[in-house]
Amino acid sequence: MLVAGNWKMHKGPAEARAFCDAFTPPAGVDVVVCPPYVSLAAALASGLTVYAQSVHWAREGAYTGEVSAPMLLELGVTGSIVGHSERRQYFGETDDSVARRTAAALEAGLGVIACVGESEEERESGRTEFVLVLQVESVRDAVGAHERLVVAYEPVWAIGTGRTATAEQAQEAHAFIKSLLDRPVLYGGSVKPENAAELLAQPDVDGALVGGASLEPSSFTAICEAAAAAAA
Repeated sequence: MLVAGNWKMHKGPAEARAFCDAFTPPAGVDVVVCPPYVSLAAALASGLTVYAQSVHWAREGAYTGEVSAPMLLELGVTGSIVGHSERRQYFGETDDSVARRTAAALEAGLGVIACVGESEEERESGRTEFVLVLQVESVRDAVGAHERLVVAYEPVWAIGTGRTATAEQAQEAHAFIKSLLDRPVLYGGSVKPENAAELLAQPDVDGALVGGASLEPSSFTAICEAAAAAAA
């Protein structure tokens, strides 16, 4: 069971240090924090497992604003989120670029949490499985069932909206993803202490990618404890 906290564009180094001082991962669950680039070093100093929020496919080059896998490894970062829906929505990420980033990160030795998920319009028009096939197979065709690859199912309509997929919807989507690619699948989309236990109890939910609720040590701890209980 893996719980990853995606801090998005929150917490500079001082806030990252304060969070890490106040947070102790519970036993029985793997915990990862994903700070902004400027706070990676501060989080690493705490001894927590740290992932970046994105990574480029090139080792170096004229890619202003990007960060490569070797740079992250030199810092001590052990993995990265790739293809988060906000990267797709606001910064033009495509299935192809997600696959390229995933392949480069894994080849370099990082772990990857590759994000997939449908929009509200796609779900309401009955295209959830069609979208998931395109997104998951793009990653699968690039890297296969790599041992350091984890998938995160994040229904776009449930991110930052307060809406959450029901436990049944999450289970159905996770089972479908696993039929395409045999790797662990995290649920992401308004995971909170109030709904974590029910979501994490589903047989094909292998953990959580947590957004807003990962910003406070108390709420993130509660979710991690729910994951530990589900894994017991």
